[in-house]
Amino acid sequence: MNNSVANTGRLMWAGLRALLLLTVVCGIVYPLAVTGVAQAAFHGKANGSEITSQGKVVGSSLIGQTYLTKDGKPDLTWFQPRPSNGLGTNSVNTRYKLILSGATNLSGDNKDLIKQVKDAKAAVVADNSTATYKVKAADIPADAVTSSASGLDPQISPAYAELQVHRVAEKNHLSVARVQKLVDDHTDGRILGFMGEPGVNVLELNVALRELTTRS
Repeated sequence: MNNSVANTGRLMWAGLRALLLLTVVCGIVYPLAVTGVAQAAFHGKANGSEITSQGKVVGSSLIGQTYLTKDGKPDLTWFQPRPSNGLGTNSVNTRYKLILSGATNLSGDNKDLIKQVKDAKAAVVADNSTATYKVKAADIPADAVTSSASGLDPQISPAYAELQVHRVAEKNHLSVARVQKLVDDHTDGRILGFMGEPGVNVLELNVALRELTTRS
């Protein structure tokens, strides 16, 4: 009996020591080591890929956001992101809300989706046509009228950014050439030269636009 109690005690003490050791190693040492390496080698990414403007954090390069007027309409002073209709059928994520992300899950022949695309096309033509530049429906890229799979895409295609250049230039009293240069400077190429498609981060582009208009 005494030997049984002693053995049980030794096993319990050994288990407790293993628990304490693993807690320290896996719960303290390892997380601190990983955090330290991430902060040292990938500081920006480890902190959410934050974008700053005039000394303040204005968003993340990984998540899109809207540019609206006080009455909820697109603020045409700025470059606009692609539509955010992900899960819009249940009104959860219709305008870049972060509570939930996802696609519309509507088929290509769905009447609601077809209407959304047609309405979006008409809006793109109306919003981006100026006295000297007329947008043609045939020239509108797909990302200008459809949402991404997540509904939170931070990038638009170079074609959609260039389509907005004349309108942004006119609204901000800038030359088309200066605004076009902003787009060119903020167009990212394919990853490693062959993966994915070129894109323009809308938030980064608008931050640069703000800095340009502030200086002008």
